Amino acid sequence: MDLLPAMTTSLVSSMGERIQTTRLDSGLTVVTETMPDVLSVTTGIWVGVGSRDESAGHAGASHFLEHLLFKGTADRRAHEIAEEIDAVGGEMNAYTTKEYTAFHTRTLAEDLDVGLGLLCDIVSIPALRPEEVETERQVILEEILMRGDEPSDLVHDVIHELAYPSHGLGRDPLGEADTVEGLGPDEIRFFMDETYVGSSIVVAAAGRVTHDEVVARVASRLIRPDGLGPAKRTTPGPRSASLAVHEEDTEQTHLVVALTGMDRHDPDRYAMSIVDHVLGGGLSSRLFMEIREKRGLAYSVYSYRAAYEDSGLWCIYAGTAPARATEVLSLIDEALKTLLQHGVTAAELARAKSSMRAGTALGLEDSGSRMSRIGRSHLLHGEVLPIEVVLGRTESITEADCRRVIERIVPHPRMLAAVGPSEPSTFAGYA
Repeated sequence: MDLLPAMTTSLVSSMGERIQTTRLDSGLTVVTETMPDVLSVTTGIWVGVGSRDESAGHAGASHFLEHLLFKGTADRRAHEIAEEIDAVGGEMNAYTTKEYTAFHTRTLAEDLDVGLGLLCDIVSIPALRPEEVETERQVILEEILMRGDEPSDLVHDVIHELAYPSHGLGRDPLGEADTVEGLGPDEIRFFMDETYVGSSIVVAAAGRVTHDEVVARVASRLIRPDGLGPAKRTTPGPRSASLAVHEEDTEQTHLVVALTGMDRHDPDRYAMSIVDHVLGGGLSSRLFMEIREKRGLAYSVYSYRAAYEDSGLWCIYAGTAPARATEVLSLIDEALKTLLQHGVTAAELARAKSSMRAGTALGLEDSGSRMSRIGRSHLLHGEVLPIEVVLGRTESITEADCRRVIERIVPHPRMLAAVGPSEPSTFAGYA
C-alpha cells in the first residue's frame, strides 16, 4: 500500500492556530496543530464507533474494547505498557461515548515516539488474550455496579432510556451486566475488525510537533484494514412514555427534565448554546439563581445539551430533598414558560457571549485541549473551523435568533426522569 498522504490541507489563523490535515490512502485522517511555545505533545486516536453502533446483544462492546486495548499488544503485556509511559512521565487514558471512542497520551515533545507509538500499537496489534478478557470483564462489571451507586449519574442514563427506547442512544456506553458477561475474545475482535477501519479513524496531535513527522509515524505504524466501517446508523423512533421513576433509598431525589433538542449539525446550535447558558449554564443562570441562590432548594442545578448525529436533547438537572421535588419541578416549568414568553434579555445575551468567548479562549491554553478540539471536530464534523469562525458565529447571535430557538424547542412535550424517594403526586404532570 502506498503510505504517502493522499491529500493535505493547512489552516493558519490570526490567533496562532497552525492546523494541518492529511487523509491517507487507507482513509485514515491525521490532523495536527503545531504549538511551538509548549514543551508537551498530546496525541489521540479518535474512532467513530460508540455504543449506538452496537447491536442490543453486544451492548458494551465498544467500552469493553477500550479497556482491552490497554491490556496488551502482540509483544507487550499491560504492565509493560504502563511502565513505558511512566518511564517518560507521560499520561495515557481513553473513554467511550455513545458515538465515538477516544484514546490519548500526553508526553514531553521529545517523547512523541513513546506516546504516539503506544497508541498506534494498541490499535494496530492488540493481543485480546482470553485471560485478559476475563480479568477486564470483572473490572467492567464492577464499573457497572458503581454506576448504579451514583444516583446523580444514573438519572442521566434513565432520561436517555426514556427518550430513546429500544435504540442505541438510549443505552449507557458501559453496557449491561448480562451482555458484558456474554462477550468473548472472538466476538470482541470481530467487532473491532468490522468497525475500526481507516475511514472511521482520526489521529490528532497538538503541541511541539510538525505535521509531517506525525503523518510519517502514523502511516508506518498505525495499520487498520480497509472496510465499510460501522453499519449505517438508524434514526431514533418515537418514544412511548414521558416519565421514568427509579425508586432508590437515597437522601435526595435526582431529577432530569428533558425536551427534544437539536442534532450536532443544526445551524441553530450556536444560538441554542446561548439559550442553554442563560437558563442553566452558569453561576448567574436563571435556574441557579432562582432554585439555589434565592431558595436554597438544591446544591446542584444546571442545564445541558446532548447533541448527536441525528437527534438531541435539552436537559435540566436538579438534586433536591424528596419533600421539595414538587416545588423544584414547578420552578423549572415556570422558568421554561418565562423563557418562551419573554426570550433572553440583552444583558443576558451579552453575558453569555462573553462567558462562551472566554471558555473557548481558555481551552486553547494547553496541548490536551487543543488536541481534543481538532480531533473531535474532524471526527464529528469533518472539518476544524478556525477559532475566529467559531467566535464570530457566537458573537453574531441576536435576541431574535434566541427567540427562534426557544420557540423551536420549548413547546415540545417534556420528559422527566427521577431517581430516589418519590411520591406519585410529585410527577402528576408527566404521567
